[in-house]
Amino acid sequence: MSRDESADNKNPMSKETEKERVSRRSLLKTLSVGGAVLAGNVLAAKLAFADNPKGNQDEQQGIGNGRDKDEKGKGGDPLLQVSNVRQLLELPPGHLKDGTIVYVGGYHRLGDGGAKLVRWIDGSTRADNGGTVHKAAGNKKGCWEVIHQGVADFRWFGLFDGSKNADDALDAMVNDLSIHRIEAHTDLNFIGRHTYHRSDIELDFHGHTVTTEGIVLNTKDNPFGAVLFFQGTATGDIQTVTLSKNIAELSDILEVPSSSAFQVEDWWNAQVNNNPGGKAQRELDYLLMVTEIIDSTHIRVNYKLGWALAAGRVITYKKMKPVFHCHVRNMKFVGVPVPPTNSTTVRPFETWDQIGSNPVAYEFAVRCDASGIVATKVFWPVVQRRYCTHYVTERCELYNPEERDWGGTGYLTQQLNVLYGHVRDCNTSNARHLNDFTCAGYCMVENCHGDGDDYGPFVTHGQFEHDLVYIGNSGLLSFANSGTTWGDSAKRITVKKHIATRIVAHKKLTDLTLEDVHAIKKEGLDNSGTIWANADGLQMRGCTTEMMLTLSQSSNRSARKNIADGCTFGMTPDYEIARPVRSTAVGNLPVSSDFVMQNCEFINVDNNHIGSINRLVLINTWFTGVSPTSRPVRVGSVDVTVQGGGFRNSGLLLTGTFDSVATGTEDQSIAVGGGAQLSGTNAEKAFLKSNNTKGVVTWSFGDCKSTAADSSTAHFSIPAGTSNLKAIGARFTNGKYEAAATAFGNGRYFFLTSCIEQGVNRTVLPPENDTIKHSAGNITLS
Repeated sequence: MSRDESADNKNPMSKETEKERVSRRSLLKTLSVGGAVLAGNVLAAKLAFADNPKGNQDEQQGIGNGRDKDEKGKGGDPLLQVSNVRQLLELPPGHLKDGTIVYVGGYHRLGDGGAKLVRWIDGSTRADNGGTVHKAAGNKKGCWEVIHQGVADFRWFGLFDGSKNADDALDAMVNDLSIHRIEAHTDLNFIGRHTYHRSDIELDFHGHTVTTEGIVLNTKDNPFGAVLFFQGTATGDIQTVTLSKNIAELSDILEVPSSSAFQVEDWWNAQVNNNPGGKAQRELDYLLMVTEIIDSTHIRVNYKLGWALAAGRVITYKKMKPVFHCHVRNMKFVGVPVPPTNSTTVRPFETWDQIGSNPVAYEFAVRCDASGIVATKVFWPVVQRRYCTHYVTERCELYNPEERDWGGTGYLTQQLNVLYGHVRDCNTSNARHLNDFTCAGYCMVENCHGDGDDYGPFVTHGQFEHDLVYIGNSGLLSFANSGTTWGDSAKRITVKKHIATRIVAHKKLTDLTLEDVHAIKKEGLDNSGTIWANADGLQMRGCTTEMMLTLSQSSNRSARKNIADGCTFGMTPDYEIARPVRSTAVGNLPVSSDFVMQNCEFINVDNNHIGSINRLVLINTWFTGVSPTSRPVRVGSVDVTVQGGGFRNSGLLLTGTFDSVATGTEDQSIAVGGGAQLSGTNAEKAFLKSNNTKGVVTWSFGDCKSTAADSSTAHFSIPAGTSNLKAIGARFTNGKYEAAATAFGNGRYFFLTSCIEQGVNRTVLPPENDTIKHSAGNITLS
């Protein structure tokens, strides 16, 4: 035996087989030019075909339709070609043999894009769907089924534009579990709202337009009534436990009634009973996976609790079968017109909110992504999610939705009870919300931008969201701001490199971090250019506002300090820097915590109010008035420390109006040193002044420089009441001192020494005695 012969015997592809393979390629090449000529049910006399005795080559290459070949075999599968589906259906009965393979060159005509490879399956009872399954003419039992590698095409169904509805084709492909990817290469129209419970399916529309002209009515108040809704299902297994012990924040171990009901990699919806303050006040309500069985009553899950749970709370576990890996990509979606309404609560007619359309929704879904969806004229959110985890929404856009006043409408994406989500590279214009989180944890939003943003592109509803990060976005921010029904609460939100017309974060938002965040004024938008923030672990770095910073405190949960560093805040006259105590409970949110402002600047100051803050520390921080007639800053803080920085045409007026409940007194103190500088003048004609007549005010001047613009401006102005003053090592130039003698009786003191005075009017100082001394030790220059 020669070497070549030996090689042939060892190679499964023999010379004879290779000849047949070449013959087959030649057949396909020849037929692709002219095709098989069919007329009626008569096959052309010389229709070419090839047999493959060694088995269908396509099957050897992994092409199949999910059906196994008969092990006994009947020789090779015959291979034919026809130009279109009509010709396929007109093949005479003699060619309807089990395993016969036909290349269909197009749906309507050869080369129109609807080409496919089909095989006759004897005895198949599958229904004709016009695309992946075709019944032959007559009543022969069997059908043509598409041979594929899991990738399907709407053109297989004769869909080449939106003139024919694509709903039946969609159902046929999605419900075929052998298909894992569906492609659209033309525009499509859908009139149905489709709900699917399968996994591992990707729909790619390749940027073509999807319309919904004539879509069926949705059910009421249903943002999940999308064209594509992928939904996991409940198994019916429900477990309930009353917590025997507290569960600490950031714990990943949960108590269960019996761990025997749980298995590793099971998925459960874990929901704690609501707090009495609101029907949706739940700190735990997520789709979780079991990762370990700890003991008979404890399991570990794939989530660290964002909030502590107290003993006695009830957790209900519902076992779920999620959908996995259901992706929707690259769609241009155009919704349908909806009559406008001026009401946010009353439908203009009964079915008004059932008319509109939206493309995609997910519920109880894991690792299901949406990308490249560009939508307009939608009603409900473009991408609606609930109980989802490990997902990406990217490169999606929404322009000019049909409705945005009615609750829940006009969103790019609404995400309820979600974990580990990533929203990136998305845009909206004239929409309601670009990104909405309700009860979300460990999610990120980056490089997303909302224009025409009066409605707030970035929001959380306050249902105990936690550990959210926003980077490089633009658009109005509103956190935890939807009402007590949800809890008004959020924790550990970080915003970096953000441009916004407003930032609203004054509810129970704990440990908010703002870095390089800028609030800009927009004409016609009330309170634009402002930041409203809760001083509960608030940290701001490198931020600016054009119009106002307003601090309040509605929670006291944080262990970290309140700090503003390197920020510049433009002021609006008469507005509040920190909320004062009010006579009513509504809006009565003074800051009872301390606050440090360092390397900051407040500009355009005029009668602004720091109505609270327990201990206010100003380090190298400047306040600059609008003009020499600007009114100083009113201060109700218990303790004010000024180290460096200072006041230009501004100053501080101590009001004594801090919340006495927090301190038990209305006493105030102010210390100025560290090289602080006070200059110019203001409407009160005093840099530091008190009108606090109810408490003791203690004044302390150290290394500081106070230079009055005129002789009528006081360095300090102390009215009748009760005060103490110590000034050592300060420098006072021009202007005057004002201190009522009655302010320093009853064991109080006034001590001014080692100071340098130049041109200061000292006539309005109390007479000296054992506790009042202000002459000795000073250097006085004319």
